[in-house]
Amino acid sequence: MCRNITTLRGLEPHATDAEIEAAALQYVRKVTGVQQLSDATRGPVEAAVAQIAHITAHLLDELPERRRPPATVPPLRRPEVQARIAARRTG
Repeated sequence: MCRNITTLRGLEPHATDAEIEAAALQYVRKVTGVQQLSDATRGPVEAAVAQIAHITAHLLDELPERRRPPATVPPLRRPEVQARIAARRTG
């Protein structure tokens, strides 16, 4: 379960599509309580994630630049997380 949604505004380089989608998924999981997708939840959850990611990308594009970057490094940019993702892809 997510503890906090990652701050994406003000990142350098800008937030990637993967980071935006991950934040959208965190949000949907948090508000619905759905952690594991089933046949009954897969469609609605995936549709909600796509819509929220789309809206988030537009919001980030429209907001002015931040004066100060976020205080924490987003999970998808952390080396240990990147290593876990790479291991899943190859193994």
